[in-house]
Amino acid sequence: MGRTPARAIDVASGQRPQLAMHAPSSPSSVRGLVLQGLVKIHPGPVCALRGVDLAIPDGMFGLLGPNGAGKSTLMNLVAGLVEPTAGRILLDGVDVVADPRHMRERLGYLPQDFGFYPDQTGRAMLEFLLKLKGVTGPKGRRALADELLERVNLTAAAKRKVGGYSGGMRQRLGLAQAIAGNPRVLIVDEPTAGLDPEERQRFYRLLSELSSGRVVLLSTHIVDDVATLCPRLAVIRAGEVVADTSPGAARRAVDGAVHEGHVADADLPAFAQSHRVLSAVLDEGRNNRVRVFVAPGRTPPPGFQRSVGTLEDAYLALMRCPADELPPALARSAAGVRAGGAA
Repeated sequence: MGRTPARAIDVASGQRPQLAMHAPSSPSSVRGLVLQGLVKIHPGPVCALRGVDLAIPDGMFGLLGPNGAGKSTLMNLVAGLVEPTAGRILLDGVDVVADPRHMRERLGYLPQDFGFYPDQTGRAMLEFLLKLKGVTGPKGRRALADELLERVNLTAAAKRKVGGYSGGMRQRLGLAQAIAGNPRVLIVDEPTAGLDPEERQRFYRLLSELSSGRVVLLSTHIVDDVATLCPRLAVIRAGEVVADTSPGAARRAVDGAVHEGHVADADLPAFAQSHRVLSAVLDEGRNNRVRVFVAPGRTPPPGFQRSVGTLEDAYLALMRCPADELPPALARSAAGVRAGGAA
């Protein structure tokens, strides 16, 4: 199926969309992953992505958004599993939509759901996956599998059946196949979902070690994953990038606009009708400890105290507040993305 050029189609009207396109001045000199005006329209029609522009450098880059926001579609486009309806994907200056082999030869991918044969040992399963990928090493596939298992701290479990692995061990085994062949781009989709806190911390350290010298695109709806690992992130909502920023900048943007107080459970529905509630957590099983976003120039609810802003506060404000209520710094990051540039 051929690609439709950027600006060629609009899902609702059939007219050309006004997408912000910004080609690099010297593509051959650009290092990293660049997404330009990416649109993906599924049959229906359903517009999964609406003109995504991102510049993703080497290292960890977080893609944060709720389920159904378009994160997995974006991952599949970068991985070359589907073609965009419009737009370009450049890896180190090479258009990988026009030349998909360039990406395939440089890609490692850990999907959200990875199927293993439970009766196979870790080593046998990894050797099988390496064979499917066509990857071997100078000392043979068995030696490469052992090297990869050591790198992800699974040497002691190499002879155990995968069916007996914990969730974190299965994720590390999936990561071992993803890094085989020393990929230039590593995509990890919801990698810590279902992991206990100790396994999550272990996986964080491993991902951080592997991010040196390569692009690692981390897609998640878990804010802590991005806050811990990623010096930069993009927030995606309903197929659009609404912010391209850093965790520190996002926290500073909402600092002073977040207030916290207590609201009785019975009063919470009415309270939420008149205030921008970011989160409400039961406190000792009775009252709710509520965090609210208070737009500049507005008054916080009675009894609420100013609280230090967090990345989760910034993310939830982007999800729940209209653009004209966002703090100027956060609004600028969103406007910069819509204009085709990073904040």
